[in-house]
Amino acid sequence: MNFKRSIGYALGLFAAFGIFLFMQNRADAFLWFTQDKDTRTLNEANFAPVNEIGKNRVWVGTFQLVWNDFKNDIIKAPVKFEGGKSKLAEKLNKEGFTTADISDESYYKNKGIATPALKKEIEDGIKEKFNETSDILDNINWDSKSLVVYAMLKKDFEYLKEFVKLADGNFNNSKENVEYFGVKTEDEARELKDNLSVLFYNSNNDYAVKLITKGDDEVILYRTDDNKSLEKYIYDVNKKTEKFDGDKNFDKNDRLKVPFIKIDEMFNYDELCNKKIKGTNFEIQGAIQTVKFNLDNKGGSLKSEAALIMKMNLVPVEEIRNFDFSKPFVLILKEKDKEIPYFIADIKNDALLKKAE
Repeated sequence: MNFKRSIGYALGLFAAFGIFLFMQNRADAFLWFTQDKDTRTLNEANFAPVNEIGKNRVWVGTFQLVWNDFKNDIIKAPVKFEGGKSKLAEKLNKEGFTTADISDESYYKNKGIATPALKKEIEDGIKEKFNETSDILDNINWDSKSLVVYAMLKKDFEYLKEFVKLADGNFNNSKENVEYFGVKTEDEARELKDNLSVLFYNSNNDYAVKLITKGDDEVILYRTDDNKSLEKYIYDVNKKTEKFDGDKNFDKNDRLKVPFIKIDEMFNYDELCNKKIKGTNFEIQGAIQTVKFNLDNKGGSLKSEAALIMKMNLVPVEEIRNFDFSKPFVLILKEKDKEIPYFIADIKNDALLKKAE
């Protein structure tokens, strides 16, 4: 799959750390994501697996990273299950997200046999790189001698300036109020105009803005009533941004209202578990992913972990040993209890072999 073709400057490389939050089927729905400043072609393989929380959808690239390592470094082939196809596995096999899509300082990976030593190595690794601890390592049996493939994504970003904290209010007529930040006055608009770039404003229900950060991460907020696949949203934002010829500056008459976001979830991909992988002695015992994400008036942070745990040598079978000397071999003749042989033949071809009549 070639991801190098551009699909327009506005969306760039989605996978700065690849997490979506889309409030579906709501009059005030919006799409949130971040991206780096390159470009790529997008399709549904980029966003697997998509998780639902209520009517919301969340995707993060961590699980794809562990799948890639299992596929490429362990079994060295696409993952296929005995007894039937898995649509999720087929999407994951396409490697819609790889380490090429995120900076080296933003991820950590490791793999090996489940031992206390590997657990400590991972703990030391994420502590040294991110000053973080794990939320999933204690859930793994480190004396099981299973195979573990692990990854963590970690991102922190800040806006150029802090946004104003607005009054609490409901979200799409929700019963409970939520926290908001943004811009509510002309003075604030002038003060914070460099924090924002308008991508398009087609109507009061169809618009998108980009929040500028101090680093390479961009936060795009897309207001829509559509209910589409994640890749289609990115395509739509891209096309609408290209077509928009209005003012892309955030000016004194513009206003902004964004809810604080807080996600803390763990996902188990049961449909991938307890299935024998074709051509191997592996069976996936566990497929786990966590997402901790916060967005507020100062910026945002992401911490996501993923792990695949594989059982090996599933069924004890009687060993079949095939002593086949139909390929090059060495013949040694020696007397019993003598260390030095009296005859050696290194057989490389049929010149020394008796031909069949």
